[in-house]
Amino acid sequence: MQIVLSKINAQYINLGLSTCFGLLLLVLRMKLTDSFFYLFLLWNLFLASVPYLITQVLRNTKKVLESNLLALSSFLTWLLFLPNSPYIITDFIHIRLEGSSPLWLDLILVFVFAINGLLLGLLSLLDMFALLKDRFDRRCAHSLVFVSCILSGYGIYLGRFLRFNSWDILTKPIILTTKIFQSLVEIEVWGITMAFGGLLWILFRFLQAMTRQCKN
Repeated sequence: MQIVLSKINAQYINLGLSTCFGLLLLVLRMKLTDSFFYLFLLWNLFLASVPYLITQVLRNTKKVLESNLLALSSFLTWLLFLPNSPYIITDFIHIRLEGSSPLWLDLILVFVFAINGLLLGLLSLLDMFALLKDRFDRRCAHSLVFVSCILSGYGIYLGRFLRFNSWDILTKPIILTTKIFQSLVEIEVWGITMAFGGLLWILFRFLQAMTRQCKN
């Protein structure tokens, strides 16, 4: 038990250090350019942390999972926010060669935030896999996580190209549903979905294997 707690504490510390490094880079850029352009990265990173926060709460509050309704609603909420974690990768689109700060600074800034967001999502996937495996079995857990990764790939398309947010399923359900059905016939949509979803799945499997190897 003590070993598990020490690993969790180390995880929190390392995530905190990585996040602080990104914040320092952001402050440096704002200082050098007097521009708040990349301030949106903070909001994106907060959204990326939501799935991780959800699974951490679930893993430390087992009573929530005793109710089928609460367990299902928690999973669906987690799934809605999961695309926000790898979504920050697409923020590289904002980098311009003619920007007001050195290109290297913008590159490392977005890269650090993207890595942090992706890492939060992967750790959340590991947590969710463990929760699903306890409730069902290993094969079912892998299947659900795989589907979640692919849906996250599609969620990135909805967010980046159609500009929808996770909560638009509640605020704009009709418009969102219409756009979803319209997009399903576009080949590019499937390419984006499989590319990002596949990447998330591969990285999850890699991190899962590394974690299993460390335990051994």
